[in-house]
Amino acid sequence: MTQLILYIGLLALLGQGLLFVLAGQNRDRNIFYQLFQILNKPWLFIARKLTPASILPKHIPLVAFLVMSVLYAYVTLAKIEHCISIAMQGCK
Repeated sequence: MTQLILYIGLLALLGQGLLFVLAGQNRDRNIFYQLFQILNKPWLFIARKLTPASILPKHIPLVAFLVMSVLYAYVTLAKIEHCISIAMQGCK
């Protein structure tokens, strides 16, 4: 479940970043960009709390993406280790 939540958050951050580049100045009127902003609010809030005040606000999405990527890798490796330890019984 944690892996899925992180995966959705990572994809939302990637989508917002892609639309940031592609939509240009009109991105604030783009409905999908606005949807990604809503989906990413919790991750950006956590990233703001984790970073010192010297980090620029424009870098917060990158920090959020990197933190979530590390967490996703950790959860995935923990899941693999668990499945190996129980001899793959019940793992899909």
